Amino acid sequence: MTLSLAITPGEPAGIGPDILIKLVQQQCPHELVAITDPALLEQRAAILGLPLNLRDPAGTPMLPGELAVIPANFNPSVPGKLDTSNSAVVLTCIERATRGCLDGEFAALITGPVHKGIINDAGIPFSGHTEYLAELSHTPQVVMMLTCPDLRVALATTHVPLAAVAELLTPTLLEDVLIIIDRELKNKFAVAKPSILVCGLNPHAGESGHLGREEIEIVTPVINELNNSGMNIIGPLPADTLFTPKYIEQADVIVAMYHDQGLPVLKYKGFGEAVNITLGLPFIRTSVDHGTALDLAGTGEASTGSLAAAISSAAEMATVASANRTAP
Repeated sequence: MTLSLAITPGEPAGIGPDILIKLVQQQCPHELVAITDPALLEQRAAILGLPLNLRDPAGTPMLPGELAVIPANFNPSVPGKLDTSNSAVVLTCIERATRGCLDGEFAALITGPVHKGIINDAGIPFSGHTEYLAELSHTPQVVMMLTCPDLRVALATTHVPLAAVAELLTPTLLEDVLIIIDRELKNKFAVAKPSILVCGLNPHAGESGHLGREEIEIVTPVINELNNSGMNIIGPLPADTLFTPKYIEQADVIVAMYHDQGLPVLKYKGFGEAVNITLGLPFIRTSVDHGTALDLAGTGEASTGSLAAAISSAAEMATVASANRTAP
């Protein structure tokens, strides 16, 4: 089955266009539809010295060097040089891709790296792809999960200051996050009964209340309640020992309480081939695990590994989700 997959390359001055152009030099069994400026792609392909044949979406697999495009118009972009005048168009591309996913035009969305700083410098409030896609799709709660070979890490809170995490970590939030993770692993990853391991918020998981009471008052009661409903959750466990082979080998996913509690481990283990996945959306979204790498834009040195993994993951998830929808 040929899937139509939307791709937003992201910041035009970054490596998003580069890695997409490099990746499509190989044949793809699915149709990749880039929502961006065709002139940008042609300019960057010329800089990289790579052939590129742009065409309209047709629902057919890609030949080597071929890419389907839905046009957007950026101001002329120089590799490595940010321009606030293009920030609104970056978001317009994401909005168009989201509409296409919601309408069934695309089976999934794969996003390239955006530059949050330049978007904010343009006067546009923007905290990240994950939050923006939730807003566009009117989804009250989503979960950010990164994956690499042999490890999945999901986050209870995402792009918020560390000082705000304890206040945000309510029983309702944690319960919603764990339910979404359990449901999505079943429906989009074909995991029959997910094994979910949960980090404590505090050092040593609170050490029986001596280093904080969130584990006693919030995390443990939520886990007990969900386990009583049939889920398979273990925790809270100290984060400094949870990310060891003993636990990783028995986990379908590890849930960290905040961004930098879990993601440094995953990126150390799998940077360059990791995938960022947004769970809970009414469509499938994957993304690269890296930023815009302005210093590499236009050089040809940027790796396509994470983008290739994001496309592969999106296609696999879409296939599983489709099978689940059609199952009796």
